[in-house]
Amino acid sequence: MALTIKPKKECRWDLVSLGEVMVRFDPGGRRIATARSFEVCEGGGEYNVARGLKRCFGLDTAVVTAFADDPLGRLLQDLIYQGGVDQSLVRWVEHDGVGRAARNGLNFTERGFGVRAALGSYDRGHTAASQLKPGDIDWNEILGKHRARWFHTGGIFCALSETTPEVALEAMQAARENGTIVSYDLNYRASLWKSLGGKKRAQEVNRRIAPHVDVMLGNEEDFSAALGYEVPGMDENLSAFEVEGFKQMIGKVVKDYPFKVVATTLRKAKTATLNDWGAVCYCDGKFYQAKNRENLEIFDRVGGGDSFASGLIYGFLAGQEPQWCVECGAAHGALAMTTPGDTSMVTFNEVMQVMKRVGARIAR
Repeated sequence: MALTIKPKKECRWDLVSLGEVMVRFDPGGRRIATARSFEVCEGGGEYNVARGLKRCFGLDTAVVTAFADDPLGRLLQDLIYQGGVDQSLVRWVEHDGVGRAARNGLNFTERGFGVRAALGSYDRGHTAASQLKPGDIDWNEILGKHRARWFHTGGIFCALSETTPEVALEAMQAARENGTIVSYDLNYRASLWKSLGGKKRAQEVNRRIAPHVDVMLGNEEDFSAALGYEVPGMDENLSAFEVEGFKQMIGKVVKDYPFKVVATTLRKAKTATLNDWGAVCYCDGKFYQAKNRENLEIFDRVGGGDSFASGLIYGFLAGQEPQWCVECGAAHGALAMTTPGDTSMVTFNEVMQVMKRVGARIAR
């Protein structure tokens, strides 16, 4: 096995995640610009992985983030309680009354339907999490004293400000010193990098981070925009050609960086509600591919990639073979997109059923 993972008995947490958690406002079947009401939930790329591992797979996870101490921050606290992720590592920042110094992030997302694509609109400038800087978090206390088997963060957190990549690097170095596996989801978001220098800056940051990563995650846009690799056939419509293109790209990536595992989802969005969905994983010099699901019906696509990541990570933490891991990730991601919100609402048994290709006949 490419990954040497510490036994559970030595660690307080199976996984610790670093990232911003926002309040997501969902207009349901309406559009953001014409909505009269919203449902709320919590979400954030790095946090979603920790929550999926807790709620679906029953592992002990924690999130490192920061909130402004106002009613919105306390709403996030309450939502995280429901998900079961340990929030004892959350940093609380005094609220100045209007949010000039620090505030909590908002994410407005409409699901899309048919030919109308999903649409997201961030409101997350000057947030408490974006102002985290090196020295704010005692990583030796977290990863050295209490210990974790796995540490996860990603490109969304690192795109929040000039200081957040330094926090991620500080955490990764502590993880390496304490034998903790490090995973990173490139998760390129053009809107976040726009004011920081665009793709050029994204690549500068991610190329600094990449040498410290054991398990690199991303899709075709992520590897292209965030690391600067060309994916052969990326603009083609043939799924088989797309897989071969990824394999060629990953072959180049692992020559440049010491990744032990590289994994990516394979998505062809025919419409907002009908996608082809699959995944591929590189491990121990071999490729492992989850069976492609054609014409997968999508209810809410947000969080599908994060749920793939949590399923994949669960497999490795459980000591499973890479083929099982990538199948678990693909199944969990597919199921997560059948429910609203960023986070997984599915059960372990449902993931196992989908992995076994059990049909969707009603269970009663």
